[in-house]
Amino acid sequence: MNVEPDKENTGHWSTVKSLLPFLWAPQRADLKLRVVGAMLLLILAKLIGVYVPFLFKDAVDALTGQGDGLSQAALLVVVPTSLILAYGAARVMTLLFGELRDAVFVKVGQHAMRQIALSTFRHLHQLSLRFHMERKTGGLSRIIERGVRGIDFLLRFMLFNILPTLLEILLISSIFWLEFGFAYAAVTFVCLVSYIYFTAAVTDWRLKFRREMNDQDTKANSKAIDSLLNYETVKYFTNEAYEADRYDQALARYESAAVRSQLSLTLLNVGQSLIISIGLVIVLLMAAQGVVDGRFTIGEFVLVNSLLIQIYMPLNFLGFVYREIKQSLTDMEKMFDVIRTDADVKDAANAQPLKVSGGAVSFQNVCFEYNPDRRILHGISFDVPAGSTTAIVGASGAGKSTISRILFRFYDIASGDVTIDGQDISGVAQKSLREEIGVVPQDTVLFNDTVFYNIQYGRPEASEEEVKEAAKLAQIHDFVSGLPDGYETQVGERGLKLSGGEKQRVAIARTILKNPAILLLDEATSALDSQTEREIQGAFEEISQGRTTLVIAHRLSTVIGADEILVLDAGNIVERGTHADLLALGGKYAAMWQRQQEVFEAEEKLGELVSA
Repeated sequence: MNVEPDKENTGHWSTVKSLLPFLWAPQRADLKLRVVGAMLLLILAKLIGVYVPFLFKDAVDALTGQGDGLSQAALLVVVPTSLILAYGAARVMTLLFGELRDAVFVKVGQHAMRQIALSTFRHLHQLSLRFHMERKTGGLSRIIERGVRGIDFLLRFMLFNILPTLLEILLISSIFWLEFGFAYAAVTFVCLVSYIYFTAAVTDWRLKFRREMNDQDTKANSKAIDSLLNYETVKYFTNEAYEADRYDQALARYESAAVRSQLSLTLLNVGQSLIISIGLVIVLLMAAQGVVDGRFTIGEFVLVNSLLIQIYMPLNFLGFVYREIKQSLTDMEKMFDVIRTDADVKDAANAQPLKVSGGAVSFQNVCFEYNPDRRILHGISFDVPAGSTTAIVGASGAGKSTISRILFRFYDIASGDVTIDGQDISGVAQKSLREEIGVVPQDTVLFNDTVFYNIQYGRPEASEEEVKEAAKLAQIHDFVSGLPDGYETQVGERGLKLSGGEKQRVAIARTILKNPAILLLDEATSALDSQTEREIQGAFEEISQGRTTLVIAHRLSTVIGADEILVLDAGNIVERGTHADLLALGGKYAAMWQRQQEVFEAEEKLGELVSA
């Protein structure tokens, strides 16, 4: 997508403005002092650097006998020696002040990068579930990675390359005008303007190739990560070659863009070299004629050459820096776009912490839709009294899990009210709401760490004894204790080293450790075999005592003891009552129960035949 230049520049300036507060950090006088000190050192280094060629010029004049009022002895011994020593000392001081500048500023730059990365990380966790479901993780991680790298480049080169170079150009151009006349300053100025214009024009033209490279790099990375995260699925369908082909296609597009980018870089470098060489030759010819005419000394001719080289050397590097700064600004802009993305679900301006007295949950005439043309819930109403257990059952796609996401406030409802102990959840702080709800999800994802870490994640400050007690309640302590590394066993990425049932029990232990007032079980035993399910069910009954519990289930055998069962169909509650009431009703629930019983009996018979 091509971006209009004015809009692009506006976006770049906006990005720079977003960066400035991190550099001039509020409440950090020490960092502000470092910024001022670094700028002073920068100016001092450039002033000394510009004076260095004058020392060299005086030394040349002294050695060629063209100095003013010098005795032969001074000419041969004192003056050249002192000037050469001063020349060497000045060069060392220029380097020293430059290094001191970097040393003083490094803490400012690293602090800014740390704060920006932290702000981005925190903001990503504040964004809604909808954002994370629509955004590919691999592409997002690459955007953030390039953005932080762009900030590092911008700080190092814009502050300590572009600004010093511009200051040096200003100083040397003024020297040319004062020391050698307007013609020298005019030729130098025209050459510099031509160089900068050519660099900017060609670099802007080249950026479309860099953008395409970035886009293809992001797509290739997303495909690779997506494929590796779905490793088992790839194996199930033996699609390794298909995945490799998709990845190779993305790499091929990246390769094509990279080739075009390199060819355009060659054009840029040749053009820059030509402009610099033309300017250098013209000014040196003028200076040589001045020497022939007796207006300039040999030292002044050398001074002209030294000053020109001093300008052109950083300018030659400026082409690369300008190009990379433009790219860095583009990368940073994408990252700041993520930071500026608003969350769909926000705390109200006057949001107060949720105060749980009993944990009574109420849904009143709740309507919800993911998209305007696809309504999921149609005005459902139910109450879960404090300390009671309510189950929600129904076919896949009926809207069961949507109810759990609404209660946890991953989404806001279209209309109706959801309250806990009479408090509308849309008016309380999300953090306080989620602290009071413990969730055991259907699809358990574990961190790539130890079993102990994953259980303790429910309450990071919990002791080792509390972690093990939670594991016992979840019927996983004996299994973990039998592992070679015990609780220090690594579970692998997303918990791949554990079976589905083992992962689920770790998730149950994690929620038990959280000790919430409200328990939400979303198909919590779906990955367990019948025997383990019965064992876990006993643990659930124990930990549900005194807690408001909402059970979302497909297996009806897990909800027999619920105080009330809601039967959901196409976003509507079509039946409600106890297990016995619903069986007596002979409706949808009774039909579901009959089908599941037939399946269970068939599995039992099959098991008996296998064991026989």
